[in-house]
Amino acid sequence: MTTINENAAVYFVDRHAGADYRHKPAFIESGSGKEISYAELARETGRLADLYERHGIRREERAALLLLDCIEFPIVFWGSLKAGVVPVALNTLLAGDVYATILKDSRARALFVSAELLPVVEPILPECPCLEKVFVVGDAAPGNYLSFHDEIAASKVRDPLDVNADECAFWLYSSGSTGQPKGVRHVHGNLKFTADTYGEQVLGIEHDDKVFSAAKLFFAYGLGNGMTFPMSVGATTVLLAGRPTPDSVCDILDRFEPTVFCGVPTLYAALVAHVDHGNAQITAPLRRCISAGEALPEKIGMRWHELTGCDILDGVGSTEMLHIFLSNRPGDVVYGTSGVAVPGYEIRLVDEHDQDVDTGGVGELLVKGASSASDYWNQRAKSRSTFEGEWTRTGDKYEKTESGRLVYCGRTDDMFKVSGIWVAPFEIEQALVAHPSVLEAAVVAARDEEGLEKPKAFVVLKQGADGGHLAEELKEIVKERIGKWKYPRWVEIVPDLPKTATGKIQRFKLRDNRDG
Repeated sequence: MTTINENAAVYFVDRHAGADYRHKPAFIESGSGKEISYAELARETGRLADLYERHGIRREERAALLLLDCIEFPIVFWGSLKAGVVPVALNTLLAGDVYATILKDSRARALFVSAELLPVVEPILPECPCLEKVFVVGDAAPGNYLSFHDEIAASKVRDPLDVNADECAFWLYSSGSTGQPKGVRHVHGNLKFTADTYGEQVLGIEHDDKVFSAAKLFFAYGLGNGMTFPMSVGATTVLLAGRPTPDSVCDILDRFEPTVFCGVPTLYAALVAHVDHGNAQITAPLRRCISAGEALPEKIGMRWHELTGCDILDGVGSTEMLHIFLSNRPGDVVYGTSGVAVPGYEIRLVDEHDQDVDTGGVGELLVKGASSASDYWNQRAKSRSTFEGEWTRTGDKYEKTESGRLVYCGRTDDMFKVSGIWVAPFEIEQALVAHPSVLEAAVVAARDEEGLEKPKAFVVLKQGADGGHLAEELKEIVKERIGKWKYPRWVEIVPDLPKTATGKIQRFKLRDNRDG
């Protein structure tokens, strides 16, 4: 009986190598202009297996990727899958001590690092006893390090390893919006499941699309946007190595004219402000825009549509579920909501006793779908409390409306009670950003002089806005819009808010000082 090789790299890479579009660019670097075609990608990823064999890196061992968004990222990622080696994609914006923790936790035997990032990680490498090989991408490799380009050029092409869809394929470390990152393990079959569900049935990715994701490839969200979905149909992805600022994003939208743009609420807000101040225009032929990471404020979605003619499909995903499982859809967008379950997924809202909540009630969101991670590496208790049979706990609180759509209320550990009534920080934040002078807002619980918890707001102003008498105005807006007891007792104007690299607000850092 003939078995099918369920190695994800066969489907996403090698399947295109013999197609009539095999010479079409799979990836384009926005900075250098370098391109790699699907045929070239199939060849280069095939060489990585030989590179691993020559250096003694074996099946199921880990290789860490500390790479900017460049052509080498998909080469190493998919090449590792072909070889049965497990790539561990690392956030490029972390500090050295966090890299040390992750490298020791994953026991990675190889590290692929962009030359620009080597100075950040180099001081901690002696602390990682399992790490034996360091391959530098870019400039000539100094000292005892190896040049990735020299090593790949000296390797021969090998066939992909035959694997089962349930074998571990890659790890992602959670972004750590509430603490230390966790190693999330995904299997080969998870990638195609997200492409068949969200990619095909919500995003509607097409062969002729050109995709630009401001979210980086090392994130679950960016991995799907920039690799899984476009590669499922033979589309093209534009890569940005640097930070996605309003200037850099608008430049790519103008020069490369993508049809699909993937961002996060913070970036959409900054882009809208950038355009409204006359700093740029968005003329790209966008047919689809998506957002995830945090709930998208209604005002931003509506203004983006006015500027581009394209709705933003706001959705919810997680590292544990690999991509978006709850979303608005083309032609069915209701701003201020997270939409409905993506085809292929089931969702529940439960109270603290795990009982389903009624329409209009607030509960924790649970999701079931075949893209769920297998577990957290080396964290058995956390794995058991998150992955409960076929269901995965998200840690997010939602309200279900009469129409069946879900409205984000906040993280489970962000909710707090005022006068005995639950308060969702996001609801207050949406009221605050409705003010024309406010760019961003974050709300946490703080204690008053009697030790009782009340809302405290941290507000970032738009360029040129006057914050002189703004605090009282904002308090009144909240009272009028969502309830007198919910208004922030304190309003602090700050230059920026602490965020993860995905754009999620790290409210736990704002809660460090709980006194009003």
